[in-house]
Amino acid sequence: MTETETAAQPVTDLKDRMLTALESVIDPELGCDLVNLGLIYGLSLTDGVATVTMTLTTMGCPITQVLQNMIETALSKLPEIDDVQVKLVWEPAWTPEKMSRYARLALGYYGS
Repeated sequence: MTETETAAQPVTDLKDRMLTALESVIDPELGCDLVNLGLIYGLSLTDGVATVTMTLTTMGCPITQVLQNMIETALSKLPEIDDVQVKLVWEPAWTPEKMSRYARLALGYYGS
């Protein structure tokens, strides 16, 4: 393993653990987690502050604050994370094609 691979491993491991934590955040309206719904666009950690870049299925989603609170709770369980910031973005726009195969099956989506 090269030095670059060794240095990258902790970052990859942390991102995997962050994604695993976010898989526990279930959209109460859809009954599927945010990761499999394809709503998580990016994750970063700087000085103990986790930033989650994400979108929602629709603008004006009535449960935006609920989801943000659930994300903060899930990620704050990781020892490296002291604070969580959720950054909502609208581009690229979310479409059902962003869902994982699991989410499509779970929600009965058989579109293109």
